[in-house]
Amino acid sequence: MDSLSQSPIPRYIQLATMFRRRIETGQWKVGEQIPTVDALAAETGVARATLRQALGMLEKEEMIERLRAKGTFVRRRPRDQMWLTMETNFAGLLRAREGATIEIIADKSGEIPANFPHSIGTPAERYRHLRRLHSRDGEAFLLADVYIDERLMDRITDQDIHSKTALKLVADLPGVEITDAQQTLTIGSADIETAERLRLPLNAPVALVQRTAVDREGFIVLVADGIYRGDLVRLDMKLR
Repeated sequence: MDSLSQSPIPRYIQLATMFRRRIETGQWKVGEQIPTVDALAAETGVARATLRQALGMLEKEEMIERLRAKGTFVRRRPRDQMWLTMETNFAGLLRAREGATIEIIADKSGEIPANFPHSIGTPAERYRHLRRLHSRDGEAFLLADVYIDERLMDRITDQDIHSKTALKLVADLPGVEITDAQQTLTIGSADIETAERLRLPLNAPVALVQRTAVDREGFIVLVADGIYRGDLVRLDMKLR
């Protein structure tokens, strides 16, 4: 497959993602034997060692099991893979994820974002920088850097910081009206810290989401950069 060689993501991770998708869609059914390494090598044109590495990832996730002298069989479908829907509207971004918990990894005052991803609004003088790790059922799904206009922080409670979405932290404040907001989503790969925090292989696919919110005075009151596990994200968009 030529497409495998055109991506910066390691081949074994691309293959693991492809095989995971086959299990998820039922192409490889639970209880059935999957093709042999030799058959997969002939199909993909990838070395057997790389294929074994990819299958090893699925084995660690307990989706497949190798039985001596019998072959490799599908053990189960991906665990709850589609519960993380990426919101694409303002109301959706205000909703907290049911059952999610938020851990504060870092909390610094007087910070300035490294970059402002959208050409809207005027930067505030200083920001409070919160690095937050979002989890559900003990599984981390989002690592986020949130920058909030320092002038607003005396109205945000500790409970809010541990429970509300980034946008809701500022949108809920009395006297604050969000008049402009933008979101950008791109696909990338996990660096060392992201892989460790989200318990992913290095260079595994991730969804990078950048959000900016501007108040009625024209100031950027929120800049949020989020990194989502690529295997837990689904993007739904209403077309009509």
